[in-house]
Amino acid sequence: MDVDLTYTFNDDAGKESLHVKGELYKYLVKVRRHCEGDELSFRSRTDMKNLHTYRVVHVEPKVLELSLISSEIKEIKSKNFLHVAWCIIDSNSIEKVLPSLCEIGVEKISFISCSRSQKNFKLDFKRFERIIEASMQQSGRSSYLEFDTYKNIKDFIDEFPKTKVFDFCDNTLNGGAEFETVLIGCEGGFSQDEKEFLSKQENFRLSTSMVLRSESAVMAVASKILL
Repeated sequence: MDVDLTYTFNDDAGKESLHVKGELYKYLVKVRRHCEGDELSFRSRTDMKNLHTYRVVHVEPKVLELSLISSEIKEIKSKNFLHVAWCIIDSNSIEKVLPSLCEIGVEKISFISCSRSQKNFKLDFKRFERIIEASMQQSGRSSYLEFDTYKNIKDFIDEFPKTKVFDFCDNTLNGGAEFETVLIGCEGGFSQDEKEFLSKQENFRLSTSMVLRSESAVMAVASKILL
């Protein structure tokens, strides 16, 4: 039987009782239709590893009262580790696939400014975090997807020399392949200078004749490694 690992963030999770108001009340009562006797799970952002189960004891017009049933250490994460180095593309395209990347277990994304990245794209990590939180609560994941940035590909490769590179080449990625760090280009791929610099890295492609968008490539590669 599948166990429901979905949860809701509440910074008071772990206390003997919770009094839920405001937007969260509307979501749990008006949208999720929870009523007295229902059991709900919560996690606190300051103690992510613990999953707290509560029972709804009263549903009042503006307040939901819950009583703690149990607390247990319940960490949910991918059995494999994957760090994606992603040359910067339009934030709107990134945001569309972030929930899926979170749900399949990508551990970290490093955004890199490369030759063909448009310079007007601004990354809003606070917005990304809100998107990730919604995905975590739905999927049960108990750790944040991490983000950072690098000013160019060379700086990243210098720090992560074992990085594999997704590009057009003869080497097809086989099922069961395992690696921890992968670099994926933006729309238009890598510049000639970048290709020359990356020629010393292990390059691979996927078994498809289609030209993949950057976000499609990220999803396809991550899925092949993690699932």
